Amino acid sequence: MQERFYPVTEPHLDEQDRRHLMDAFDSGWISSQGAYLEAFEELFAVFTGSRFALATCNGTTALHMALLALGTKPGDQVLVPTFTYVATANAVTYCGAEPVLVDCEEDTWNMDPARAEAALTDRTVGIIPVHLYGHPCDMDPLRDLAERHGLWILEDAAEAHGARYRDRNVGTLGDVAAFSLFGNKVITTGEGGIVTTDDERLAERMRRIRGQGMDPKRRYWFPEVGYNYRMTNLAAALGVSQLKKIDRLIAAHRQVAHWYLQELAEVPGLVMPVEREDVHSVFWLFSLRLRAAEDRPELRDELMWRLLEDGIDTRPFFHPMHTMPVYDQDGDFRVADRIARSGLSLPSSPRLDHDDVRHIAGRLIHHAEALGALPRPAGL
Repeated sequence: MQERFYPVTEPHLDEQDRRHLMDAFDSGWISSQGAYLEAFEELFAVFTGSRFALATCNGTTALHMALLALGTKPGDQVLVPTFTYVATANAVTYCGAEPVLVDCEEDTWNMDPARAEAALTDRTVGIIPVHLYGHPCDMDPLRDLAERHGLWILEDAAEAHGARYRDRNVGTLGDVAAFSLFGNKVITTGEGGIVTTDDERLAERMRRIRGQGMDPKRRYWFPEVGYNYRMTNLAAALGVSQLKKIDRLIAAHRQVAHWYLQELAEVPGLVMPVEREDVHSVFWLFSLRLRAAEDRPELRDELMWRLLEDGIDTRPFFHPMHTMPVYDQDGDFRVADRIARSGLSLPSSPRLDHDDVRHIAGRLIHHAEALGALPRPAGL
């Protein structure tokens, strides 16, 4: 009989979070106005090193709001990695534009800059790199590509709060960036999102879009169609509290990843996540690949079921967008296909200790060996 259940991840909530929430509750400012909203946006801007940060009700609305402010319209094409969560492609579709899918790199699993350039057309207006599982994309080639062709860059940083690329913070590497604050992210506001930018014109446009299109200088005057994408003061209160401990949470995620690498890096048949020398990954989820599942994906699925019976929750990798009925596209996506078939994410809560990680790793090895999914030592 299992003694403990290990979720893939979980919010780190404590008494400090409760105090902030109750303070907002007691103030009576529980909707989309209040002191915590302004404080959260200011603190997040400082955290990323951005001039502006605007809070929204979830990460998908953050993407949509940014795309609208960038002028994305029907007929446009936007480069999107095929290996991503569906919200990235959905937000482009909300604008009437077409997501053009790009295969990923073998080691980081992020958008491949060379394949991005090959996917350009005369209708391409922008690029959405996704910092998958907390590891930043290779941004310099993408920035060069965007500059040469007059494209904008919208970072999908939903999973990468605090990650850095060549000593620059994620959220400052493009024209605008969108973060998710869902309950399973590095920090959370329950549901929520936030956008960052250094462009004052974009920030002003996103404020109007977020608030139903109202003119900020003329109350109840709406010169354009907008959306109600605002965050509540209650959610922002939680966000302020979470930001106060974000460095500690990032350090905990990185420590969990280090322990997994200690326990699993030398196991033949397992492919570990990388951290390139010029980046600082936050390892939002510790994700790896079972090499044998590249040809036999049922091995990955059976391994996940056996781990669940031990109280160890896992997640499969995202299905690539080109395999979805709504985004079916022709093309060479062999890297994403192989990675998606063979990948799984292990429990990555910042509350785990080394004994927890050692136990999870041991059960993974045990079940993978029992399934014949790991190479047998030479001579046996």
